[in-house]
Amino acid sequence: MELLAHQGGWDEILLVAGPLAMLVVLLLVANRRASRKVHQNRN
Repeated sequence: MELLAHQGGWDEILLVAGPLAMLVVLLLVANRRASRKVHQNRN
């Protein structure tokens, strides 16, 4: 079984970029939900 290591740097980039992308998506979803709740409470 081959591990992801020293593949020219792309695998290390994925190990950092993957979780960061997930965090960004979760923050965007949470922000949309929060703004919808704020708009609902104003009406």
